[in-house]
Order: sequence, then structure tokens, then C-alpha cells
Amino acid sequence: MVSIKGFVNKLKELVEIEREAEIEAMRLEMRRLSGREREKLGRAILGLNGKVVGEELGYFLVRYGREREIKTEISVGDLVVISKRDPLKSDLVGTVVEKGKRFITVALETVPEWALKGIRLDLYANDITFRRWLENLDNLREGGRKALEFYLGLREPEKSEPVEFEPIDKRLNASQKKAVSLALGSSDFFLIHGPFGTGKTRTLAELIRQEVKRGNKVLATAESNVAVDNLVERLAELNVVRIGHPSRVSKHLHETTLAYQMTRHELYGELRELLVTAQGLAEKRDTYTKPLPKFRRGLSDNEILRLAERGIGARGVPARLIREMAEWIKLNRQVQKAFDEARKLEERIAREIIREADVVLTTNSSAALEILDVADFDVAVIDEATQATIPSILIPINRVERFILAGDHRQLPPTILSLEAQALSKTLFEGLIERYPEKSAMLNIQYRMNERLMAFPSREFYEGKIIADESVKNITLADLGVKEPGFSEPWAEILRPENVLVFIDTAHRHDKWERQRRGSESRENPLEAKIVATIVGKLIEMGVKPEWIGVITPYDDQRDLISLNVPEDVEVKTVDGYQGREKEVIILSLVRSNERGEIGFLRDLRRLNVSLTRAKRKLIIVGDSATLSSHPTYKRLVEFVKEKGKLVDARELRGV
Repeated sequence: MVSIKGFVNKLKELVEIEREAEIEAMRLEMRRLSGREREKLGRAILGLNGKVVGEELGYFLVRYGREREIKTEISVGDLVVISKRDPLKSDLVGTVVEKGKRFITVALETVPEWALKGIRLDLYANDITFRRWLENLDNLREGGRKALEFYLGLREPEKSEPVEFEPIDKRLNASQKKAVSLALGSSDFFLIHGPFGTGKTRTLAELIRQEVKRGNKVLATAESNVAVDNLVERLAELNVVRIGHPSRVSKHLHETTLAYQMTRHELYGELRELLVTAQGLAEKRDTYTKPLPKFRRGLSDNEILRLAERGIGARGVPARLIREMAEWIKLNRQVQKAFDEARKLEERIAREIIREADVVLTTNSSAALEILDVADFDVAVIDEATQATIPSILIPINRVERFILAGDHRQLPPTILSLEAQALSKTLFEGLIERYPEKSAMLNIQYRMNERLMAFPSREFYEGKIIADESVKNITLADLGVKEPGFSEPWAEILRPENVLVFIDTAHRHDKWERQRRGSESRENPLEAKIVATIVGKLIEMGVKPEWIGVITPYDDQRDLISLNVPEDVEVKTVDGYQGREKEVIILSLVRSNERGEIGFLRDLRRLNVSLTRAKRKLIIVGDSATLSSHPTYKRLVEFVKEKGKLVDARELRGV
């Protein structure tokens, strides 16, 4: 039987492997590819000039822009390294806070002069997260150890008993109420299984409100900033504090951040005064000569001060220079003292705000911050639990005796780069729900998509238990004012709003084959890319707004190929990039087409589940049924579309 110690050591080993893999992948790419090639992949932006456009919560905001349009994968919240030519030689790292067509704004702690002209930005791997995982594993408390004992079957959990409660959100459905009731009646842990569109965040918001009503202090976390913000938005009436870099928090939620709330504290005026005093002293200090080694010739600070008092020089250092350096030392001591007092006051203000809050919200990683040590949390409520590795999720769990996890283990697990560290993709949620299914409740009414789009994933992945709410059961593009298409067949058939589920089958086309670029592990399919671009063009012609359309494909190279041929307002992403998202129309390009019937990592059916459950009103799948049908699930999908949707032979597509 595995011991806790052995398991933790194994986790640490895997984290180190993954950390190395991520940093190495980034460095390798920076070394292997020119700046221009990285820019093409969307991971660098060249030829930028910047100007400081403001200051926000202790950070300088630098807007970098250029004449040429910026097309990039770099987005708000990402870390970027700023350099002149070689990103591997720079240690200036900032956070992206805003993005436009020709500019990108970055929050920086300091802005050196060189960083404003003729620079490049590169997407950066974040090492802090890995360090926090490892530190937490080295310092497991009772909460973290207990969670691992449950996971490893070394300890039996208590039975979850339903608790009567008066819902604050009157629109909760029966399955949501049941989940909240059982979570409230769990003395150790509980799992809320929330498939696509079933109102998982709404359920968690109700649970948090009920916990606060019972007098409990809640730590609410998620793997991503977006998911944390979604929770913050629903808890406006409570006393909440959002921890984290202000630039990673949605603009309209800034007032919930710790940084903002500190500016509203009664002691903030005193803090400002201290900082202004320290700044003024620092400016005055810098008018004197700094005692650098070349000037002080081995003299200590105290020796310089004594010599200055006597008005003499020593070791070839003239009295005038001694005097200058002595003034610098005296002022520097005052500067240090003022900044030290300011830091202590800042910590006191932050502690008070956190202690008084009902709910503290942060990402799993930021739950490691020392500032949270001042609070005693009664329960952790963790969203996106099926996208968090065990080292990540143990950070918030380590702070509590009880935890509630919410997620969907039938969708994508955490992305792990290293093949050797793949075991990290097995989540705590997955392990616990397999071992203790009775400690979970599934939400079963979905509010996202048309019933016909929902039917196949419900049957295939959720034992047919998911039901479409009346409000979405029959939604189509016609409800949004999209008219019948004026195209000839089969385009009219493909694009009609009432045909919500369409499969365009390339099986009988002679130009259907996938291909691989030299040196790439990925795949692309030119015919499918062409079909997707044509569909997008025709949808827009019909009045479908570009931002209503999403294109999903499992392969990076296919994403790049499609991106070149569709308007940039149409989001083209890999499956991983669409987890937790939705669009009115989704076009799915499955890519694989070969004589061997090989479907590669399409075999991971969680990818298929995510892809099929992003569309609200229309889903168009493009693929080769001959290749795909080598797998029973894809074969059933093709059969299902034949029966309940529209199957179109790609040979009939004129002009493609």
C-alpha cells in the first residue's frame, strides 16, 4: 500500500520533471525559432515602442504599440518577457492587462529606459506556480494529509447527510439544491459533478452564501482567474476579498481586490504619507554620491561616518567624497526606516481586511500567499477541480478541515507537457469520485444548448441523465434574427438555422488527406480548413456575427491554418482553449484522414466531449467518417447525425 510520504515524494518528482519540461520547451523554442517565426506562432510580438500610460495599484502600465496590426495568442493575464533582441538574456517580466488591434498594455514593477523603444514581447513560462506546488508539498498540514489519505484509501470518509436550508437563489433546480444540501452536510469533503452548462458556478455561489450564513469563513478558489472572477461576480452582496495581481482581475471587479480595498482603509492616508516621505528622502539621498566599492576603497559605513565627523579623508579618498558618501548613508538609513514602517503598516491593513472578510477568493496557486496565514478558514470551495493537478489543489485544501470540489471528470484533465509526468493529469476529484461515488451529486439540467445538440454527449458520456431546460430546449439561430440562407444546396441545408446538427463527410473526396509539416508533431488538413473558412464566410453573409462563431480543432497546426483564412473576430482554438467556454455556433474540424484508420489523440474521448458541448444553437462537424469510424464512439456519432441531424457528402460542395 502507498504511504503518504511515498506518494508526496513521487508527486514532487513529477512536478520537477514537468517544471523542467515547460521551461525547456519555452527556452528551446526561443533558441530554435527566430523572433519572426515565434511571432507567426502567436507567441511573440516584434517591433514595439512603449509609453507609460498610468500607474495602477503599485504597477506601471506601459502601452506597447506599432503601426502593423498585432495578431497573437498572448492574452490578458499572461506573463511576458520584454527584451531588445534576445528574450533569454532579459529578466524584465510583466503581466498583460489589456489588448487591442495595434497595442498591448503590460503592468511592470519597474520600467528601465531601454524597455520603451524597439523591443519585443515573448510569452513566458511561469515558474512561480511550480515553486508554490513544491513548497506546499513540503509543508502539508492536517487538511492536506487527510485529503491524500482519502484519495489513497488510507482513511474512510464520513457519510454526507442532507441538510435543510432556505435557498437564497430562488431559481435553483432540484439537482442544484440537492448538491448544496449534501455539501453542507459533509464534515470532510463533497464532490459536485457539474457537466456542461448545468450551472456549476451558480450552485457554488449558493453553497458559499449558505456557508457564510452559518457563520463560516470561506476560501473559494479555482485553477484560472476567469473562474475565480465568475464566482466573485455572483457574490456581490457578501463581504468578499479577491486576492491576486490586480491586472489579472476583470476590470469591473477591481473594487473587490485586496489592493483596491487597502486604498479605502482608514489607515491608508498614513501609509501614503510614509511612502511619500520615503520617496522624498530617496530623491534627496540620490543627489549625493553613492558609496560604491570603487569610491569607498574597503571603508565600512561606520568608518565613513566617523571620518566625515572629523572632516578628514583616508585611503586616498578625499574628505569631500567622504562627506558626500556619509550624507548618502545617513539618508539611506532614514529611507530604509520609512519604507520598513510603510511595509509593516501595509501588512497590518491587509491582515485586517482579510480577517474581516466572509469570503476570500483566489486562484489555487495564490492561496499559497503568506498573507492568508492570518485567517482561519472553515471550508474551501474549489471550482475547476478537474483541471487542477493534485499539487495545485492541495494548496487551498491544506488551509482547511473541510473541502468541496466542483468539476467534470468527463471533460479535459490538466494539460501536462512531459510524457514522463503524465501521472499528474490524474486529479484528486477523479480519484475521489471513483472511490466514493456516494460522496458526490451530479447536476443534471443544462441551460446551454439545444436539446438535439445535447442528446449525443448526454447518452455517450453521462448515461443519458442530462436534461435540457425548457428555456434552451429548442433554441436556434433564428431566435437571434438569422434568416434562411439564400444559397443553393447543399449549402442551404448545412446553414439553415433549424438544422442544428450537421456532419460534413469528406470520406469520398480524393483530396481529404491529413498531412504533417516538417519537424512538427501536429497535423493539418487543407481540405477541412478550406471547408471551415467557406462555412464561416457564408454564416457571416447570412448575418451571423463573427463573435458568435467559434472554430475548434484538436491540432495546433490546423488551428494555425484555419486562423489564416477566417476573420480575426472568429475565435479559432484547440479543444484545450475552449474548455469552459461556449458560442452560438461551433464548427469542429477533426483533421484525421488516413488509410490506416489512425485517429491519434482523438481517442481521448474527453476531447470529443468538450468539443461537442460548446455550441448553443448550431454545431457543424467536418471530418472523414471512414477514418473516424475505426473508433466505436465516433462511429456512433456519425450514425447519430445521420438519424437526428444532417449528414452531407463533401463531394457535393461546389467551389471547395
